[in-house]
Amino acid sequence: MGLISRNIQSGDKTIEFQFGQIARQADGSVYARMGDSIVLLTVVGSKEPMMGLDFFPLTVEVVDKMYAAGKIPGGFIKREGRPSEKSILTARLIDRPIRPLFPDGFRNEIQIIASTLSVDMVNQPDIIALNAASMALAISDIPVEKMIAGVRIGYVDGAFVINPTFQDLIVSDLDLIVAGSRDSIIMVEAGASEVDEAMMVEALTTAHQTIGKMIDQMEEIAKEIGREKREIKLAEPDPDLYEKITMLAAPKIREAMGSADKLAREDAVSQVKKEATETLLDEFPEAESEIKKILYSVEKTVVREMILKEGIRPDGRALSEIRPIDCQVAFLPRAHGSGLFTRGQTQVLSVLTLGTASEVQRLDGLENKESKRYLHHYNFPPFSTGEVGRLGSPRRREVGHGALAERALLSVVPDELDFPYTIRIVSEVLESNGSSSMASVCGSTLSLMDAGVPIKAPVAGIAMGLVTDGKDSAVLSDIQGVEDALGDMDFKVAGTAKGITALQMDMKATGVPLDVLKTALAQAKEGRLFILEKMQSTIDEPRSSLSSYAPRIITMSINPEKIGEVIGPGGKVIRGIIDATGATIDVKPDGTIYVSSLDGEGGEKAKAMIEALVKEVAPGEIYLGTVVKTTTFGAFVELLPGKDGLVHISKLAKKRIPTVEDVVNVGDKLKVKVVEIDEKGRINLTAIDVDEA
Repeated sequence: MGLISRNIQSGDKTIEFQFGQIARQADGSVYARMGDSIVLLTVVGSKEPMMGLDFFPLTVEVVDKMYAAGKIPGGFIKREGRPSEKSILTARLIDRPIRPLFPDGFRNEIQIIASTLSVDMVNQPDIIALNAASMALAISDIPVEKMIAGVRIGYVDGAFVINPTFQDLIVSDLDLIVAGSRDSIIMVEAGASEVDEAMMVEALTTAHQTIGKMIDQMEEIAKEIGREKREIKLAEPDPDLYEKITMLAAPKIREAMGSADKLAREDAVSQVKKEATETLLDEFPEAESEIKKILYSVEKTVVREMILKEGIRPDGRALSEIRPIDCQVAFLPRAHGSGLFTRGQTQVLSVLTLGTASEVQRLDGLENKESKRYLHHYNFPPFSTGEVGRLGSPRRREVGHGALAERALLSVVPDELDFPYTIRIVSEVLESNGSSSMASVCGSTLSLMDAGVPIKAPVAGIAMGLVTDGKDSAVLSDIQGVEDALGDMDFKVAGTAKGITALQMDMKATGVPLDVLKTALAQAKEGRLFILEKMQSTIDEPRSSLSSYAPRIITMSINPEKIGEVIGPGGKVIRGIIDATGATIDVKPDGTIYVSSLDGEGGEKAKAMIEALVKEVAPGEIYLGTVVKTTTFGAFVELLPGKDGLVHISKLAKKRIPTVEDVVNVGDKLKVKVVEIDEKGRINLTAIDVDEA
């Protein structure tokens, strides 16, 4: 087919989809545009399933081309390399709502690549890519069960904004991304400034209504130009084998679920599976892989029936019950701040370090932000789940969890003017049995208060779960690992006592109705308040002073025209101050200066030296200056660094003197008074009767 162009409306924004001109050998390709932001989205699927897999092999890659924003990549190698954090987060944003759309047992490899070709710094490319992915799948011959769409919601000047611009988000109280089908919501991602639950439900409703209208338009396009879906072979268990395994193992798995301890429960279930496998291999010697898959499915059925029919969770808790909580601060003696948060068998140590303004993270990407001063890094080592594994660079999950925790706390962190520090928190997961990202939020709040960072309010996080059979549903508070793995929803909610600061929801089923989300938000609030109470019983507010190991930062403001005098020719003056005081000095173009030192004394000395440099000399003021030059007609006296005045020979003494050197020499200290500053800026001084002045 030749070039085909179709438009859809998303709120008051137009998304243009072009087909048939580029990337024509992909199974589905869409050139998607909103304003001058453009994404090329391609999808390719293998013709045959990958044998022996027990998971769906879907990969999503986002490739940000620096030329899209008129930039050349930083560093020595001037080409795009490892994906940026933003690229990874956008890839996860696409993957999470797309993955549930494929039928159970689908094992064909699918690769989705979103290439950002142009960014206008107005329209967000992540939303374009998300909708383009759904559109590309819809027109391809790859089978999906539903069509989805995505929308971003902001809240500016008391009103919701659909698909806000980069500029809108600077002043927005909400940055909410929702993806869903016509009848349900599949994925939620949000950062907020203490937004209450009622407003969040209203925002979700607005988003879902918009999504429905978008899907109507996208389905019309798919009917017009979409290809016939290919026939696929689904991995389905042998029904006779499934029945035998269920009869043999289900009652024993149910009995093995009786321990509240994760490791004991896992050992008991593993033993049941091992015995069942050994028994069945005598009758089905070639079916070991199939037996293991069916045993997992049986375990899932048992756990879900326990929750739905008996109201019993694997560890015996009630549906809304929170696991035991323990909080500690100042866990590490030399850290600027540290908090150890333990909830059941999930434990996170969050460690905070304060740095100077020069230690911000420089961003080399397509964002309109050049740096950020609040950083949250999340580490998930294999020992946290009692396993052996490789250590290496952060995986996508670790990047995503760190970004979620960062977003949860960002709105309560003081701004740079009030607290001119770079803040880095590292959350080390020491034990994991579900909800480690929300434990990171809690541990990080403890570390912020332990460090004396004046946060607006403490933040806590909780992960909610859902089990549903389409008829009955159970919303679970503070889900553990087995409930996450075998349930239908992982809904993370973080916030203060006042309101929500971050959301993240993923569905394993094909969506969740709004009324269930409303219930989950209300139940999450109860849990969040309970956790906050536990945290504040350990430390109820930020410490009044910083750690003795943290740098002390003094903020100064000077006339921007005086910056050159502080820096000096080739940086000579500022280097001299640094060498003399040991302080670190950061000068901003607007005249703001940050002076930092470990002991505070060096910072005060540097501050005094800078003040002397920029201080203006005024008539009538008296100075104890230094004679820097003598001539036949007078002496030049340095009043302030870089500021000299002339004492005429007639003003050196009350009586007439033959030469200047009869009274002063270079290097002498001389008390002088400013008589006048002439129209050329020259400073005239007198040394006569200064003491009496």
